[in-house]
Amino acid sequence: MADSIPSKMKAWVYSEYGKPEYVLRFDSEVVVPEVKEDQVLIKVVAAALNPVDAKRMAGFIKAADSPQPTVPGYDVAGVVVKVGNQVNKFKIGDEVYGNVNELPLNPKQFGTLAEYTAVEEKLLSLKPKKLNFAEASGIPLAIETAYEGLEKAGFSAGKSILVLGGAGGVGTLTIQVAKHVFGASRIAATASTGKLELLKSLGVDLAIDYTKEKYEHLPEKFDVVYDAVGECDRAVKAVKDGGSVVEIVGLTNPPPPAFLFLETSDGAVLDKINPYLESGKVKPVLDPKGPFPFSQAKEAFSYLETTRAIGKVVVYPIP
Repeated sequence: MADSIPSKMKAWVYSEYGKPEYVLRFDSEVVVPEVKEDQVLIKVVAAALNPVDAKRMAGFIKAADSPQPTVPGYDVAGVVVKVGNQVNKFKIGDEVYGNVNELPLNPKQFGTLAEYTAVEEKLLSLKPKKLNFAEASGIPLAIETAYEGLEKAGFSAGKSILVLGGAGGVGTLTIQVAKHVFGASRIAATASTGKLELLKSLGVDLAIDYTKEKYEHLPEKFDVVYDAVGECDRAVKAVKDGGSVVEIVGLTNPPPPAFLFLETSDGAVLDKINPYLESGKVKPVLDPKGPFPFSQAKEAFSYLETTRAIGKVVVYPIP
């Protein structure tokens, strides 16, 4: 297999900061990344987009960013084609998935919108057999954000939760992880009118139409409010005394009981979640407009930026 790895690959790259439609370009001559001792080389089959990709492309994390030209992309699902000397968890031919950037604000120069990407083995897990590559690619960053955020909030069985932005990439998985992995007693979530049935199908007890109702005015308060939309000033009014608000959008220090949370990519978290994905208790939600073919990565980014996507926006197949 290693003999058939080319020296150059097709990838989407940008060499300046700006909006995806202006700065992202297709390049068929990008050098295939070298594999370090603790890394594997993945032949990418599918990649999911995340809001952090667009923020990074716009220059929001310039100070900590890798040098350009940059191949964007955090989430990947694909096949191992080469392993470093110290790798013992995976072998050539394994189908894997993961988030290639251990820290979201300190990303690699070569991400996942490319034919190949090099990733540390500790960031990866075996792809659940029940999921296809497109479905698996939409899981890692969002489920790590959901699981680790709930863990940091001290969420546990019998507690209640309100998820703001329940139909989005992180929201759809936070609902399911809270219910099936942590054992939530009651789940409320917000979405627009047309997405309320989706919330109920994911296990939401109280689906709130944010176009018609203000959740902070409800008499019911929650042990945890998981804010995936950036409404801290309203979210803190919906939490019980002694509860907490998980903020994943916004860069300032939110006032207690809110805290800003950034995930860490960790294959061990995916290993923990895999049984729930295999059993079908936790399901990926992919936007019905996708998957977008590799040639339409720009269109996929434009669609993600409308903030109207349901679940995850995925690019598949990658040649």
